[in-house]
Amino acid sequence: MSQLSVNAASLIFSFSLVLVALAIAYKERLGLEKDIIYSVIRAVIQLIIVGFLLKYIFNANQMILTLSCVLIIYFNAAWNAAGRMKNLPGALLLSFLAIFSSTTLTLCLLLTTGSLRFIPSQVIPITGMIASNSMIAIGLSYRHLSASFRDQRQQILEKLALGATIRQASHLIIRASIKTGMSPTIDSAKTVGIVSLPGMMSGLIFAGVDPVRAIGYQIMVTFMLLSATSIASMIACYFAYNKFFTKQKQLRE
Repeated sequence: MSQLSVNAASLIFSFSLVLVALAIAYKERLGLEKDIIYSVIRAVIQLIIVGFLLKYIFNANQMILTLSCVLIIYFNAAWNAAGRMKNLPGALLLSFLAIFSSTTLTLCLLLTTGSLRFIPSQVIPITGMIASNSMIAIGLSYRHLSASFRDQRQQILEKLALGATIRQASHLIIRASIKTGMSPTIDSAKTVGIVSLPGMMSGLIFAGVDPVRAIGYQIMVTFMLLSATSIASMIACYFAYNKFFTKQKQLRE
């Protein structure tokens, strides 16, 4: 099987796809031209730096470097998730706790069963995959929490006035927010293999791995993402909802 290669010419030609996005943004006056250019430049710089960094870490194969990369992934994912709820006290800590718990639990299970080896070339990519999905789930949960507490303010105040605890008054919002955080992963699992061929499976097939074996890996990934996003969403929502109330159990403005 001939190996695929990406050279400078193919990268230049592929940049025409970015021009298509810029043309659409300009024609429809979306105001996204600067964001597209900035995101492309940032993505290229970040990927080049990460590429050389990962090459060094993979060759070094040291536990301290591997764990450091895992913690950096955790922190960056938590930072981005917390950005969805800037006015929430302790959002960064809550996000880190949720991502740390969901990702670490999933990783430990994979390592214990022998599905994954503790080497940087396996642990770091899988950690990034799990943490990024947990980050998205938490961000969606935060957004739904914030919107619901704002839109349903009167109903919550009425429940509190009737003697409900903040947990009872927030129960439906918490449940709906957890569901919102999990929904993208569930929808993705429904269509995997039929609509989409995920990156991990496609990458293995490109590398010449037997498709049946690649599918086995993708099934494992699907299971771990469902687990991670559900744990992350639940932890984030149950630790965040009481932040919308004061110490006197009153709903914040």
